[in-house]
Amino acid sequence: MNKTIQQIDYSTETETLAKFAKALGHPTRLIILKYLSNQSCCYTGDLVDELPLAQSTISQHLKELKEAGLIDGEVNPPKIRYCINQKNWIQAKRMFATLFQEDFKRISCC
Repeated sequence: MNKTIQQIDYSTETETLAKFAKALGHPTRLIILKYLSNQSCCYTGDLVDELPLAQSTISQHLKELKEAGLIDGEVNPPKIRYCINQKNWIQAKRMFATLFQEDFKRISCC
């Protein structure tokens, strides 16, 4: 059975939630967020001292979190200072809470 490929138009909210979920989908990123939640801010070097990972690996995880909007990075050459983006964090919490309140039991499947 052949299917034609059609573009799916997702709502902005669905795309935003998926972006947050992807960024939160790696254990190292969760550790970074937990670390940032206990600091007013930090630099990449602070995380390199905390985590047993290469600086380049930590930078890649920071990039993913920043692209998702969960953290902000302020450039203070030669360093970048990171902190949690409070507005987007609140939005992510609200969106996940709404998703987890869905009653999937009412949908009959399998």
